[in-house]
Amino acid sequence: MKKTTIMHSIKRFIKDALLKKSIFIFILGLLSFGIFANPPLASKQQIGMFKNSITCVVLENGIISYNVFIKDAIEKYWKYNEYEFIDQEEFNKRRFDSKYSFLVLMKGVYEKDPGGVSYNYISLVLGDKAIDITDMPEICSIPFAYAGDNDTYFGYAIPAIVKFMQKHAKNLETKRFLISLKGLKHYNSLTLSKSKVLLLNIDQMAPDANTLEKIKTVYPFYVKLLTPSEIQTELDTDPINTMFNFHVGPTKETGSGKCFEMIFDVEGNLYYYNYRMVTNENKDGFNLKDFHHIR
Repeated sequence: MKKTTIMHSIKRFIKDALLKKSIFIFILGLLSFGIFANPPLASKQQIGMFKNSITCVVLENGIISYNVFIKDAIEKYWKYNEYEFIDQEEFNKRRFDSKYSFLVLMKGVYEKDPGGVSYNYISLVLGDKAIDITDMPEICSIPFAYAGDNDTYFGYAIPAIVKFMQKHAKNLETKRFLISLKGLKHYNSLTLSKSKVLLLNIDQMAPDANTLEKIKTVYPFYVKLLTPSEIQTELDTDPINTMFNFHVGPTKETGSGKCFEMIFDVEGNLYYYNYRMVTNENKDGFNLKDFHHIR
């Protein structure tokens, strides 16, 4: 009897040890993926430094519409810390100083994109000694447009992005570990309110979801297919019960790469973030699989 009990205890010990080892390896793998797939997430200490920094909003030399929209949104909605507007020349002088943080457009390249397709991100980073600006400690980065794409209308998304970045910075103060595991997909766990209307850009829908009839086969809730200017008009009233999709996809000239889907509300809450490779079989645009994910 004692021998049986001892053998049972040994087997149970080995089983527990193997389970703990598997969990450790799984978490290590997730951490490694996060480290190598994304710019360096700010440490806890750097997040505290960001809170006490002056956020410098870097205005662009050639994108006048971006400057207009970002200045308006910052002046209305930025509450997290002090801010000021600077040009790119001043950014190059200050970016090594950690008493400053920066809201700046950056270019990034995803390793697995064919031809090294380049994207613009609107990024919130802390001043740092890093030589490459893409190695600066990151608070938040949002895909914004394909590099060289001057036709994408992004104005209606900027107020929500500015609000979200501040919410995200506060979340990092207490949830940095969880966010480091999933990135922006961390917010996919939020419940998307079915009582709110979802505004969708009619020009950025995938072929399988480009009519209300197709959408309702999967998502039988309140949806509007609108042009960008119509979305802007609706959001200008700051409606409480409204969400909208912000889509970043390849240009006709690019033809390949990733497309990104985000759903925000006007208060700057992010409910959905996803991306996928665009192929001939998996066309660009918000599709029925996206609706499956949010319903």
